[in-house]
Amino acid sequence: MELGLYTFADVDPNAIDKGAEGRRRLANLLEEIELADQVGLDVFGLGEHHRPDYAASAPAVILAAAASRTSRIRLSSAVTVLSSDDPVRVFQQFSTLDLLSNGRAEIMAGRGSFIESFPLFGQSLDDYDQLFSEKLDLLLAIRESEKVTWSGDMRPSIDDRGVYPRPLQDSLPLWIAVGGTPQSVARAGALGLPMALAIIGGEPRRFAPLFELYREAARRAGQDPAKLKMSINVHGFIADTTEKAADQFYGPQAEVMNRIGRERGWGATNRAHFDQARSPTGNLFLGAPETVAQKIVAHQKLFRNDRFLLQMAIGLMPHDQIMRGIELYGTKVAPLVREMLAEERGSHPAGA
Repeated sequence: MELGLYTFADVDPNAIDKGAEGRRRLANLLEEIELADQVGLDVFGLGEHHRPDYAASAPAVILAAAASRTSRIRLSSAVTVLSSDDPVRVFQQFSTLDLLSNGRAEIMAGRGSFIESFPLFGQSLDDYDQLFSEKLDLLLAIRESEKVTWSGDMRPSIDDRGVYPRPLQDSLPLWIAVGGTPQSVARAGALGLPMALAIIGGEPRRFAPLFELYREAARRAGQDPAKLKMSINVHGFIADTTEKAADQFYGPQAEVMNRIGRERGWGATNRAHFDQARSPTGNLFLGAPETVAQKIVAHQKLFRNDRFLLQMAIGLMPHDQIMRGIELYGTKVAPLVREMLAEERGSHPAGA
């Protein structure tokens, strides 16, 4: 199983000098990606947002900078808001990233967890479903063929035009990010595309049926099971002790969740909610290395997921704490997870 990180490059939305605040966060972010590469993590994902509390509105640019400072870690969006972007430009940007990174680029495409990009780029929320469906169709066509002929209702048609540059990888990896909508899960399966499921609330086990739906939709569509990959993307934090991890993560994570909650009409969170969420059955993967490793493995048995991405850099987490968390993730958690999964496979040999 691949282990990695993702973030939205949170900044202080109330900073007076937003340029200086953005520069600080992006400099720290590049150090975090570089460390993730050095300690052997597999993937780093960067989300696209168009809000004052996030610095990553152009993930491909930041990931290109990270490509020059890393050698093996895969570099992905998490997510690209495809509904409000142009699939031609998305492909060109990530194909360029693929060339700069020697074949390490990925696209994680979704509709996004916020709506600011729709009016910003002149799109109507009334077209929410159709925009994503058509643009995904075009992106797949571009990925499949150098010359593209395509037509739809939401974008001007393309008549036998080439899209360049082409990526180093034979097929630029494309994941579909979903938030729990069964129709989105079924579409990813029917298309035979890898699926990343965000779990940021409730008990993760409630999402297990969606993975079965994904597999069944792929089977019904005649997709090759070998091409199906699944990821869970979650919140959490790693520190030297579980108590330290909880104390360091609670404040920044609660501030972000309450800020977003006020926008969406959610009830306020508190420490009791947080402590329940970090229990073995809760949605937060948080604690000392062994605690987090055990929880990752327990849920891998439940979901049979191929990838696990952890969002540790949430809100105004201090950079030194994030760096320590990344170090522990790569040097302590990852080896424990791989050892436990290897032991599990050994106790259940193929055909047994």
